[in-house]
Amino acid sequence: MSIEEIKSRLTIAEVLQHYNLNPNKNNMLRCPFHEDKTASLQVSFTQNKYKCHACDKKGDVIQFVQDYEKLTKHEAILKCASLANESMSQLQPIPTTTAKHITHNLEHITFLEKMYLSFRKAIFNSPPAKEYCSSRNLDFEKLDIGFNSGQFHHGARKDEKLINTCLEYGLLSKGGTNSRTGGQAYKPFGNRSIVFPLKNKENQIVSFYFRSIVTTSPPLEGCLKGGVVSKHFYLKNRQGLYPNYPNPDTKKLLLTEAIIDTASLLQIDAIAANYSLLTCYGTNGLNEEILNALKPLKQLEEIIFFFDGDKAGNEAVTKYAEILRELHPKAKISQVETPQEEDINSLLQGHESEILTHLIEQRKDVIATTRETKQEAISSFSIEDTSHFNGELAKQTIKVEPKQEVQKATPESKKQITNNGQPITFLQQENLLQELNKLIEQSGIVGEENSRLLLFIIASSYKTKQPLHAIVQGSSGSGKTHLISKIADIIPQEDVLRFTRITESSLYNWGEYELVNKLLIIEDLDGLKEEAMFAMRELISNQRLSSSVSIKDKKGNIKSTKKEVKGVFSSLSATTKGEIYEDNMSRSFLLAIDESTAQSRRIIDYQNKKYAGEIEPKDQEKARNKLQQIVRALQNYDVINPYATKLELPQEVHKIRRLNEMFQSIVRQITLLNQRDRALKNDKLITQIEDLQQATEVLFESIILKVDELDGSLRQFFEKLKKHLKTQEKDFTQREIRQAFNMSKSQCSRFIIQLVELEYLITMNKGNLRKICYKVDYWDDYQKLRIKIKEKLLLQIEKLRPNTTE
Repeated sequence: MSIEEIKSRLTIAEVLQHYNLNPNKNNMLRCPFHEDKTASLQVSFTQNKYKCHACDKKGDVIQFVQDYEKLTKHEAILKCASLANESMSQLQPIPTTTAKHITHNLEHITFLEKMYLSFRKAIFNSPPAKEYCSSRNLDFEKLDIGFNSGQFHHGARKDEKLINTCLEYGLLSKGGTNSRTGGQAYKPFGNRSIVFPLKNKENQIVSFYFRSIVTTSPPLEGCLKGGVVSKHFYLKNRQGLYPNYPNPDTKKLLLTEAIIDTASLLQIDAIAANYSLLTCYGTNGLNEEILNALKPLKQLEEIIFFFDGDKAGNEAVTKYAEILRELHPKAKISQVETPQEEDINSLLQGHESEILTHLIEQRKDVIATTRETKQEAISSFSIEDTSHFNGELAKQTIKVEPKQEVQKATPESKKQITNNGQPITFLQQENLLQELNKLIEQSGIVGEENSRLLLFIIASSYKTKQPLHAIVQGSSGSGKTHLISKIADIIPQEDVLRFTRITESSLYNWGEYELVNKLLIIEDLDGLKEEAMFAMRELISNQRLSSSVSIKDKKGNIKSTKKEVKGVFSSLSATTKGEIYEDNMSRSFLLAIDESTAQSRRIIDYQNKKYAGEIEPKDQEKARNKLQQIVRALQNYDVINPYATKLELPQEVHKIRRLNEMFQSIVRQITLLNQRDRALKNDKLITQIEDLQQATEVLFESIILKVDELDGSLRQFFEKLKKHLKTQEKDFTQREIRQAFNMSKSQCSRFIIQLVELEYLITMNKGNLRKICYKVDYWDDYQKLRIKIKEKLLLQIEKLRPNTTE
C-alpha cells in the first residue's frame, strides 16, 4: 500500500479515535506533544491534518502517529497501513453511486466550512452585528458565531464556481437582471443575519442557521403571509445539530428550545462544564436526527428541559418527556421552571448569569403521565421536514391530535414524590424547631441543645441567597470540631465541603460557581494564614473573590484575565483563639462550646451506652438521613418580616449593626424552615411572631457573647472561678485552681493571663517573691446582665402580640 493510499484511506478522525483523543466543538484538543493546559492543537477533518498553535507540531496522519508513539518514519507508515487495513476491513465494498455521494458530501462539508470561516471573519468587521450580539448578551468572541453581510459573492470574491456552488447549496438564489450592469442578479440567503454552524456526528459543518439582525423594513427574503418578516432561516435540506452531537460519555443532557438559548448557556462556564447542551429547534423540533444522536448515550443519568416559560414550552416538555422516557427509561427527566413569558436569552438580557445556574439547580422532576397519555403523546408526534430554498423559512409541520390535560403535581402528590411525603409532613408541624432539635439529638449530638439547633439553622441556609456563618469557640479538646462535623453529617453530603486546612491562595483558585450553594466546614481556623483569612472574609462579606491572573492562550501567548469566584455558601468553623479573629467573628455567629462538668457527664454517659450496645447505630443513621431529606425538601422563598422595624437589640452589643443584620437573617431562616406553616403573599413567606420568639431563644447565647468582652471559654472559666471563690476578697494561686478544676497548667495559665490583661484579676506577691497570688478586681454581675437582656427582648415580642382581651 502506497503512502498516498494510506493517507486517502486513513482519516485523522480515525487516528484520534484510536488513541482516545476527542476534539471539542471547535475541533481543538490538548496537544499530546507538550504539556498543554488549554486546547492548542487544531484538527482539520476536511484536510486530514493537524497543527498545534503552541509547539508548532503539524502534519498528516502518518506524522501524527510518528510523533505520538515516537516512531521512526518507516514504523509510522507501517502502523498507519495497519490502521487503514483495519478501517477498510470493517467496510463493505462501496457501490459507485455511493462513492459519488460520499465525495459530494465531503465537497459539501469542505465548502460550508470555508464559507463559515468567511462568516466568522465578517462578524469582527461588522459593528451592527456586534451591537446585535451585545444586545442579546452573546459573547461573539467566545461563541461560534458568524455574520452574513450578503457580500461574499461581490467584487474580488465574485467567482463563477463560487456562485454555482452557492446556488446548489442554497446560499444564493437568482434575482432577475441587475439594473446597472444588465447581468444576472443574485439574492443571498439569510442576508444581514448572524450565522450558527450545525454539525454532524464527525463534528463537521453540514448546515447553517441564520438569525436576522434587521428588525425593520424593507422586508427580507422569507417574508411570510400578511407581510410579517421572518427572522429565522435554515438552509434547504437541513441537517446537523447545534452545538454538536453529544459526547458519548454524557451524563447530564440539557435540552433547549432555540439555538440562541443554547448559545446563551454555552458562554457560562459553570453550565458548559457540567452539562451537555443540545437544541431542539423549537417546540416541534425534536426530530429523528436528535433522537438518533441520543440513543447511544449509555451513561445518560438525567435529561433536563430548559424551554420557554409559556404554554407551548410547557406542553412540549410534557410531550417530549414521554418520548425520551421510552428512549432512556433509566434516566431522570427534569424541567427548569422558566418564569412565565420568559426564555433563556431574555433572562440573560435582564439579569446576571447566576439566575440561569440558579434556575437549573432548582429544577423539578417531570412526573410520568398515565399509559394512555404517554401513548397519545408518542402517536401524535409526527414531523415532516419541509425545509425550503429560495429565501423561504425552513418549516416543520406538526400533526397534533386532541389530547387529555396532563395532571399537574399537587401538594398531595408532592408528598408521594419526596420519600412518601415524610420530609414535607415533618415540616408542617407547629413545634417544628423542637422536633428538629430532638431529631438532631437522635443523630448523635449529645447536649448543646441551643448550639446544635442554631448551627443546624445556620448550616441549612446554604441554599439561600444570603447564607449564614458560625464560629464555634472552645478550649483544646472541648469537642468543638466534633460538634461542627456532626452538624455537617446531617446536611446532604453532596453539598458539604470539609477542610482541615486552607492554603493562602487556594480559595482564589476554585471554579467560579464551585462554592455556590455549599456548606464549608473548616475544622481549625487556627491553621489559616492571614491571606486565607482575608479571602474568607471577602467571600462572606461580598460573596465573591475577584483577581487578575495570567493565562496562556491557545497560541501559547501569556495574557492577563479576570478570574472570579462566587461565594454563596454557609460555613461552620472551629477555633481555640476567638479573640484573634475579631474581623471574622463580627461577620459570623459566635458560639461557645459547653465545657461544664454536667456536659462532660452527659458525653461520658453517652459513650458508655454506645460501647455497652444500648445505642443502635442504625437509629442514628436513620435520623441523619431524615434530616438530610428535610433539608433537600426546603424550597427557597423570599421572606418579608413585618416586625423588622419593631424589635431593637440591646445597645450594649458590640458592632450592633452587623448583629442586627445577622438577627434578621436568623429570623428569615427560621421562617424558611417553617415554610409549610407560613402564609405566602406574592410568592413571599410572611414572618410570624413565633418566628421572632424562636429566633430570640435560639440566638440568645450568641447575642450574650456579642455583649460580653470575654470569649466563651474565658467567660465559663471566670464564672466557675467566682463560684469557687464565693467572695471578691479571697486570693488564690494557679495551683489551687488547677487542682480544683482538674485543669492543665497551660490552659489554666492562659485563662488567668487573659483575665489579668483585661483587668478582671490583679496579681499579688504576699511577701514571697516566688509565690504569685491573684485576686478578682472586677466582679461583674454576668447573670444579672443575661436576665436583663432576655427580659428586654421577650418584652418587646410580647408587645407585638395582638391583644386578645376584651
